[in-house]
Amino acid sequence: MGRHFGDLAKIRHIITYSISPFEQRAFPNYFSKGIPNVWRRFTASFFKVAPPMTLMYLTYTWGNSAYEQGKRKNAADFENDA
Repeated sequence: MGRHFGDLAKIRHIITYSISPFEQRAFPNYFSKGIPNVWRRFTASFFKVAPPMTLMYLTYTWGNSAYEQGKRKNAADFENDA
């Protein structure tokens, strides 16, 4: 009844090994090694990433506030327009 997807081509001189998904552990050492590794990687990169992003945020907010202040009309310019 046709060939299965894994048997579409016959490849010679190449040896492949696989393990059944039922024999694998889905989350080995998740709590003992995984979470501490995430924390270590976060703290290692935080001080490289956070200062430039903070500086860019402060520059962005300053630029927006300066722009909004520049759009305002000055009441002193229109005192004698009666």
